[in-house]
Amino acid sequence: MKNEAPKWSKNELKTYILLLCAKADWKETPEEIELIKSKSTKEIFDRLYKEISNDNEDMSLDKIEAAVERLHFSTMELLEIKKEIQEVFNSDKDFSLKEQYIDEILDNLIY
Repeated sequence: MKNEAPKWSKNELKTYILLLCAKADWKETPEEIELIKSKSTKEIFDRLYKEISNDNEDMSLDKIEAAVERLHFSTMELLEIKKEIQEVFNSDKDFSLKEQYIDEILDNLIY
């Protein structure tokens, strides 16, 4: 599914990516959600949480890919996103195979 890039800001894209990471193993933990909330505004979190809840994994990855292409991140911004992705994956002390798979896909899409 290739649609036009979502009109997200960089912060909105980052929030969406982190939510995908939390949902990767089909069990969002309170630690993951609180961490993501701490890195976003309530309005952005609530809106994107609702959006990602209605998206399947392929739709989410397509949206991320399109938004990354449109937003042109600097190397430092990409390193910060990678660090935050790892924080979400590690927040519940369980880096599952499904999370590792999503991490590899995101590496290919983002970097």
